[in-house]
Amino acid sequence: MKKIVVLTGAGMSAESGISTFRDSNGLWENHDVMEVASPEGWRKNPALVLDFYNKRRAQLKEVKPNKGHEILAELEQNFNVQIITQNVDNLHEKAGSSNILHLHGELVKVRGEFSESESIFWETDIHIGDVNENAEQLRPDIVWFGEQVPAIDFAIPHMQTADVVIIIGTSLQVYPAAGLMHYAKSHVPVYYIDPNPATIYDLSNPLEVLPMSASEGMEILKEKL
Repeated sequence: MKKIVVLTGAGMSAESGISTFRDSNGLWENHDVMEVASPEGWRKNPALVLDFYNKRRAQLKEVKPNKGHEILAELEQNFNVQIITQNVDNLHEKAGSSNILHLHGELVKVRGEFSESESIFWETDIHIGDVNENAEQLRPDIVWFGEQVPAIDFAIPHMQTADVVIIIGTSLQVYPAAGLMHYAKSHVPVYYIDPNPATIYDLSNPLEVLPMSASEGMEILKEKL
């Protein structure tokens, strides 16, 4: 089976009602992203950060995968599909995709404040005073701005072995994720689906840009594939 590697960003989940911050002056649900998505923000006001992610986690119970998520899951009938997502929601899982690598962590995982390799499944609110077995305050297992992205080391080999690359709903502004496509072999076709696609420079691969939503783009791409 041919291997399809899919890189998804915030635009993948936008149709499902999960807001992005790239479209709204750097604000994420009316918060400065550095207040709620940085180690500095955490040190300054951990209660605010926990409340912010508790609301995002609760939202997961209300949102559903969109047609784009569903088509990616359907492709597994004919292809070996590996999803690499920058998203912290669980919509790929809900849609039925099997192989998902979360580059920036997951809303339904937590870890101790100083235990970077820890990952505990957690679907309810986190409160000040909730600790791990080392008595460390629990925090979202999310990669914040300024933190390392350890999952990138697992993502690169997938991109190097891809037969087809699909990029969906990302502005290609956040590194190291934005550089992943450059690890694909030069003959491998790259499809880029985004309503406001970024200009891609220095890519030797055959590139087709579909300037539309995730669902619209995947409907077209499903027929092509």
